[in-house]
Amino acid sequence: MRVIVLVVWTVFGVLAMLGSATAEDYPSKPVRIVVPYPAGGTIDAVARLVGQKLQESFKEPVVIENRPGASGNIGADVVAKSAPDGYTILLATNGQESTPAVFRKLPYDAEKDLLPVTQLNTSTLVLVANPKLPARSVPELIAFAKTVPGGLNYGSTGVGNPLHLTMEMLKMKAGIEMVMVPFRGDAPLLTALLANDIHLAVSPVPTAQSHIQSGALRALALTRATRTSALPDVPTIAEQGFPDFDTSSWHGFFVPAKTPDEIVRRIYRETKKALESPDVRERLLSLGAEPVATSPEEFSALFKSDMEKFAKVVKDARIPLQD
Repeated sequence: MRVIVLVVWTVFGVLAMLGSATAEDYPSKPVRIVVPYPAGGTIDAVARLVGQKLQESFKEPVVIENRPGASGNIGADVVAKSAPDGYTILLATNGQESTPAVFRKLPYDAEKDLLPVTQLNTSTLVLVANPKLPARSVPELIAFAKTVPGGLNYGSTGVGNPLHLTMEMLKMKAGIEMVMVPFRGDAPLLTALLANDIHLAVSPVPTAQSHIQSGALRALALTRATRTSALPDVPTIAEQGFPDFDTSSWHGFFVPAKTPDEIVRRIYRETKKALESPDVRERLLSLGAEPVATSPEEFSALFKSDMEKFAKVVKDARIPLQD
């Protein structure tokens, strides 16, 4: 019996030593960052910007792999089913928070199969309108919408994504009705908005900024609780009668669940260092994103809180589950 006990403890000791050595040696081969959206967009630019810095600090290649499709679920599933060794990282948007509430079935569990590492950045969204709409503020929009129940529409690039849910939050809080018009991407949505084929949209600031500055679109409000230096004269929704309204967009790193804590911490530390470098910070700000670099604990808390918030919006707005 004593021999068996000694063997068991020896095995545990060896495994612990192997786990420690693995963490200490990390990384010892190329690291893959999976971007669940096509190349060329803002999230892809962020991945390549931060990935280059990680490559310099890791002294190993960092490869960006675009795996678009199914509202980001294909790429997320790839990472969720990867080995928990730190060599496969997911760069996700905050759409990752709403997918469990929106989709009838996912090939992975967003909360159990993925581990939040760090929030890279945050950016505000802006409520924009075609200038022909007779409203220059949120109170004016609400007043006009109530005179034409169901007569206003807004564009969205996907059922249940944060831009769609932000508009649904405003509708419920303001007690107004608007019809959602789906589009396949930002480009056709903006084309329709500029042509006055649709009245409104919630958009990332960088996407709409040049059109706002030229006067082709009118900015009614920012969705975050605080203003942004990119559009300093645009008030927030919170300033216009809804003090608890606060929602924003972000990018964040996730790894497969059960990834060793030492490796998670290493990725977090090196990412934080990258985000604090002046060139990365300047580039992110030019993309309308403010560097954040929260700890794994802080990011996990935000992720859980936002999942609960969006699940309530989906339920209260009676948004049909997607297949």
